[in-house]
Amino acid sequence: MIYVNRFLAPCASLSNPYTAWTETVMQNFDTFLNDHAQAEKKASGMAMSMLSHYPDRSELVKAMIDLSIEELSHFREVIKLMQSRGLMLGKDEKDTYVHQIRHHLRKGKDEYLLDRLLTAAIIEARGCERFGLIAEAQTDVDLKQFYQLICNSEKKHHLLFVDLAGNYFTAPIIEQRLDELLDIEAGIVEQLPLRVALH
Repeated sequence: MIYVNRFLAPCASLSNPYTAWTETVMQNFDTFLNDHAQAEKKASGMAMSMLSHYPDRSELVKAMIDLSIEELSHFREVIKLMQSRGLMLGKDEKDTYVHQIRHHLRKGKDEYLLDRLLTAAIIEARGCERFGLIAEAQTDVDLKQFYQLICNSEKKHHLLFVDLAGNYFTAPIIEQRLDELLDIEAGIVEQLPLRVALH
């Protein structure tokens, strides 16, 4: 199953859709680092929550154990970077983007599982995309390399969740719901104000 093109930026019809976001982050990079650290911590926690919620699904449990460890490793590396710049982990701000997407999770055993996997895929895809933009914008060689490595590591995560969905649902069902959720996400992104944050 090929889903890669479905995850293109939701505002791709706009001219340079992420230029303003990238400039905002680069002008307040120390603030962004705290949000990045918090995002990695939440991603690790989300993976643990998934395996706890579905202990009977062995493929999912194995994948989420590996993902939680990888995301926690990223969290550790961002904390090291922050400490090297004299920064401490600060307040965890509410992620409106994630909250609004998860508001669209359907009820029902199968529907909830599918939506949880696909929303995780979308969130991961958008995060990876933005890490790549930061890597491109960085003039500091070490930071450019750091964010390129983060981006490369994150690239496979969104397809991991789609592949997991393929263990439990047919391709047409996945494709239809993924398109619906990506349309929902596009509307959310268009309405969100610029923030010094990953989302």
